[in-house]
Amino acid sequence: MKIQVKVKPGSKTEELSHEGYSFIVKVKEPPKEGKANQVVIKLVAEHFGVSQSQVRILSGFRNRNKVIGVAEE
Repeated sequence: MKIQVKVKPGSKTEELSHEGYSFIVKVKEPPKEGKANQVVIKLVAEHFGVSQSQVRILSGFRNRNKVIGVAEE
């Protein structure tokens, strides 16, 4: 499944919420060296109850708006 995610790096909390068909992910990490992307993958995996290896960023590696693929078991 593919989901659209808007990332808000540098937040005070780490959380995943959704608005309609897209998700908003707040992460504490700065958007440097892929640190924020790793936390996004972790939070999405926890939300959907899958391992982190089943979550991939399909587009938007260096953008706040991302398309993420979640493999279903």
